[in-house]
Amino acid sequence: MKAAQFLKKHFIKITSILLALLFIYAAASKMFDFENFQVQLAQSPLLSAYAGVISYTILIVEFAVAILLLVPQWNRRGLLASIGLMSAFTLYIYLILNFSDFVPCSCGGILEKLGWTEHLIFNIAFLVLAIAALYVLAKRKGTAALKELGLAGFITILSCLIIFGLFRSSEHIIKKENNFTRRFLQHPVMEDGKLDLGVNSYYFAGMANGTIYLGNLTAPLLITKVDTGLLKLSQTKITLDNTDHPFRNVLLQVRFPNYYLYDGTVPIIFCGKLGDSTAYTLSYREVFFNQLVVLDSMKFALRTQRGSDNQYTMALLDLNREPKVQLKDDILEKQIDGVFDVDGQMISDLEKNKIIYTYFYRNQYLVMDNDMNILHRLNTIDTTTTAQISITKLSDGKIKMNAPPYSVNKFTALNDNLIFNRSNLKGKHEPAGSWKNSSIIDVYRADGQQYIGSFYIRNRNNKGMSSMISDGHNLYVLIDNELQRYKIRNGAFENDTQRNKLLSGQLVNNGEPKRELAENPVTE
Repeated sequence: MKAAQFLKKHFIKITSILLALLFIYAAASKMFDFENFQVQLAQSPLLSAYAGVISYTILIVEFAVAILLLVPQWNRRGLLASIGLMSAFTLYIYLILNFSDFVPCSCGGILEKLGWTEHLIFNIAFLVLAIAALYVLAKRKGTAALKELGLAGFITILSCLIIFGLFRSSEHIIKKENNFTRRFLQHPVMEDGKLDLGVNSYYFAGMANGTIYLGNLTAPLLITKVDTGLLKLSQTKITLDNTDHPFRNVLLQVRFPNYYLYDGTVPIIFCGKLGDSTAYTLSYREVFFNQLVVLDSMKFALRTQRGSDNQYTMALLDLNREPKVQLKDDILEKQIDGVFDVDGQMISDLEKNKIIYTYFYRNQYLVMDNDMNILHRLNTIDTTTTAQISITKLSDGKIKMNAPPYSVNKFTALNDNLIFNRSNLKGKHEPAGSWKNSSIIDVYRADGQQYIGSFYIRNRNNKGMSSMISDGHNLYVLIDNELQRYKIRNGAFENDTQRNKLLSGQLVNNGEPKRELAENPVTE
């Protein structure tokens, strides 16, 4: 009872102190790591164009609002300013979560431990506290409480309009229309089944003998098996023969009849037989790596970093040879820094002995054999031949992007000689509604420079697909917590000789894709 009375009596003061401490802590953490704070702002899709001015403005405003809150005669102004700031921060996070394909780093300090959703809830709670304190203050002073709430509402709307204006005017790289045109195929895939997995942390680990194998980011020692008919699901908990390692990123990959668990930060590779719950150490401390593709039971394609300059390079790990590790420095071609500019995804089709590496930030994918010899350097249909990224080196030696990256490709799937590439760029004349509500898949050949066509995969719960895999007859995709199957129409990606010649002539022009590729663009 006494506690309730104390809280009621000192509610305004307690709220003001909490808000002031929040702003002082937030401003101080930014100030003491100001260089990193500016980089994080520059990475924001909403604020990148104004990062320099905003970085200083936020610090000044947060300290000023804290002072207003702590001085009794300025307390009302401090609460109104707090409402404006918290409204702006809350809308900013909402826009990041719902309208941005690129999510930058969170705030510094202990708030960095919060995810964006938790941060949104945290901000809303403090916004409600500030409004409640303003209402109580008005009641105590005998002023019109509703008038004060109306003023708070006006400030909230004004703050939100400012943030929304920044959102509209700042460079938002995903939304710009690019000067290339897609060829949309006539119903090449049809939805043919789905399975609710319950959570959205799954990824494809492989396929074999009518079974899809899934890994789970939050439960890395779990193998989930789903039949290709999406009717049966079973799970196996894996036991490692040695867990005395500083694991940070354990991932699963299946190549029949084995499964492999690996963590390149240790570095270690475990191997187990499908159906057996125990995985044994296969390789330990041979080479650090950040990507791995299983080529056979003792051979792996890796992406690693050279010790001499920390730049990404490819490597072949063959446990039956000496030396076991062979660097392949001629595969990835540096344009800017040798790390971000060569970033991409490595996948393989083991039946055809092909490895594909698709760059994220340029219009190129590499086709290699199982010895990592380059077979082809091929282009996607957009014209981004050079990675459009901006990086900065911090005082501690770390390299970070200081602007949202101009992302070209997100991820790929490979079956036989077909490459399914989820593009991250909107082409010319494409409906904005379709781009907003769907993922775009471009289809290419892996045995030569040939773009076949494109199609859409619809989003679910406002979320796009996170992964895909194909067996040649069906395309399987993960969207949110759902596994979906799309039947590939017979002949959908086959072309007659005349069309092949036409496409070949259109795609290659001094090594760059031509822009007049459209035929029957989709309209909605």
